[in-house]
Amino acid sequence: MNLSRREFLNVMASASVAGMALGRYADADAATAEQGLYDLPRFGNVSLLHMTDCHAQLKPIYFREPSVNLGIGSMRGQLPHLVGEQLLKAAGIPAGGPLSHAYTCLDFEKAARRYGKVGGFAHLATLVKRMKASRPGALLLDGGDTWQGSATSLWTNAQDMVDACKLLGVDVMTGHWEFTYGMDRVMEIVQKDFKDKVDFVAQNVKTNDFGDPVFKPYTLRNINGVPVAIIGQAFPYTPIANPRYMVADWGFGIQDENLQKMVDEARGKGAQLVVVLSHNGMDVDLKMASRVRGVDVIFGGHTHDGVPVAIPVKNAGGTTLVTNAGSNGKFLAVMDFDVKDGKMADFRYRLLPVFANQLAPDAEMQALIDRVRAPYEAKLSEKLAVTDGLLFRRGNFNGSWDQLICDALMDTQGAEIAFSPGFRWGTTLLPGETITRELMMDQLAITYPYATLTEMSGATIKTVLEDVADNLFNPDPYYQQGGDMVRVGGLSYAMNPGAAMGQRISDMRLRGKLIEADKTYKVAGWAPVAESAKTAPGVKPVWEHVEAWLKSQGGRVKPRHINTPSLTGMQGNPGMTA
Repeated sequence: MNLSRREFLNVMASASVAGMALGRYADADAATAEQGLYDLPRFGNVSLLHMTDCHAQLKPIYFREPSVNLGIGSMRGQLPHLVGEQLLKAAGIPAGGPLSHAYTCLDFEKAARRYGKVGGFAHLATLVKRMKASRPGALLLDGGDTWQGSATSLWTNAQDMVDACKLLGVDVMTGHWEFTYGMDRVMEIVQKDFKDKVDFVAQNVKTNDFGDPVFKPYTLRNINGVPVAIIGQAFPYTPIANPRYMVADWGFGIQDENLQKMVDEARGKGAQLVVVLSHNGMDVDLKMASRVRGVDVIFGGHTHDGVPVAIPVKNAGGTTLVTNAGSNGKFLAVMDFDVKDGKMADFRYRLLPVFANQLAPDAEMQALIDRVRAPYEAKLSEKLAVTDGLLFRRGNFNGSWDQLICDALMDTQGAEIAFSPGFRWGTTLLPGETITRELMMDQLAITYPYATLTEMSGATIKTVLEDVADNLFNPDPYYQQGGDMVRVGGLSYAMNPGAAMGQRISDMRLRGKLIEADKTYKVAGWAPVAESAKTAPGVKPVWEHVEAWLKSQGGRVKPRHINTPSLTGMQGNPGMTA
C-alpha cells in the first residue's frame, strides 16, 4: 500500500480524530459521551453514512474480531489482512484503548467487560440521527446481510429487520443473505415495503432468460446541489455460496464491464460523485477498484473487515478509495466529501465503533424492537446451559462456537467427523454467560438449516478441504467465492495456504491415524445447498441437534478445544496474532 503524502495525511486524520475523541470520552456517561465521543466536525458538502453485515442483530452484543485473517501472495501484509497489533500499527491507533478493542481481538475478555456491548439498532439509530442532523442531506447506505442472522429475522421472514431499517432511515441498499429468503420474498419487500422509501440497487443481478436487470442498477441523488450516483453490487457468488434454487431465475457475477457502463452512464447524466455500494468482499473490491475507472469510493461489505481507513487504489482513470465497515451493527462509517468543479477534491473518513453504553438508545427504535420481539421473548430467553469458555465465531479456520457445533453434531449423530460452514456471522459470549436459545440461534438461523450425515471416502474429504481452501486462498480475489475455511471436528490436518491448488492439505488424521483415501467415514454437517436435502428421511434442522446437546451437558459447557490446522509457510504473517 503506497500512499502519497496527501493520502497519508487523510488516513491519519481519520484515525487520530476518532482516536482522540474516543480516548477522551471512554469512561463518560452516555449523555456526555454522545456529546463528545461522536462529535465529528462536518467537512465538505456531501456526506454518506455506511453500515453493512449487521446480520439482524437488533440488540447490543459482544463481538470478537479475528486473530487470523491471512493475506496470501501480494495480499500479505496488506489491509484487510492485518490483525491485532499489526492492524493498530498500520492505522496509527494506540493499543489498550477503546479503538484497540473495537478493531482487534487483543485482550478481548477484559476489554469487553470494560467497554461493554456494541451495536444494537436503538443505539445505532441515535448515532445515525446525530450524524444526519449535523450533515444536511446525508444518506445512509446499507451494504446487505441485514435481514439474516437472528431467530426473530428467521421467524418473521425478515419483517423485523425490514421495519427496523425503514425506521433507521436506510436510503439505499444492496444484498446477499437477503436472497436466501427466496426471489418472491425479496421482490415483495423491494416492491412493497421499500417502495418510495429505500432504493435496492444491484447492477450485477439479471434474469437468466433475457438478461434483464432485476433491480435498479443505481440511483442518482442530489445532495446539497451535487449529483451523486450510488451503484449497487450484490454478492456475485450467491448461487454458489448459497442454494441456487432460492434464486433460480437470476444470474449474478462480478460484471466489471457492466459496472463500467453504469459508471459512464451515471457520469453522462451529470453525476459529480460516483460510489459503489458493494457486497463483494474487500479483496474483490480492491481488485475491482484497479480495473474500473471513474468510481470515487467503494463502500464494501461481506468479509466483515472493520478497517479504520479508506484505502486508495490507482487505476487508469485516477484513484478509487476502498472501505469496509465491519459487521453486526458494531460500526457506522461516516464519509464526508468536498466536491468542487464537478469532482471530488478532498474527503474525510471515519469508522465509528457503536459502543452501546456510550450512546443513549433511541426511544422510537427501542419501542419497535420491544414490539417485534414481544411474541418470542419466552422462547428466546430459555436457558440452555452456561459456558465456561469464550464462545466466538470469526477467523480463517475455526472458532469455539463452530467447535461446539461440530462437537454437538458428532455426538448427536454418531459421526466420526463433522463439517460446519465457514460462516462469519454469529455473536460472542463471555465465559460465565448463559447460552439462551436466542444466542444459540445467532449461530444457526438460516433458511436451509438441515443437518446431514454422509458417508465420505478419505479422497472425497480431501477434495472438499482442498476446494474450500482454494476458495479462501486463491491468489486471484475474483476466484474467492465467500466464507472462511470449513470448520472441522474430529479430523486433524495440516495446511499450506500459499501452496498450489489441490496441494494445500496434508497429514489428515482421525484419532491419530492417517485418513485412508479409499476408506469410508461418517461425516456430519449442516446447511446443504442441494434442494433435495430438506426432504431427506429423518432430516432435522441443526438447532434441534445443538439444543439437545446443550441440554445434555448438565447445565455447563466446558471450554472447547478448538481444532485448527497445523499451518506451514505462514511464519511471521501479520494476518495472525502472536
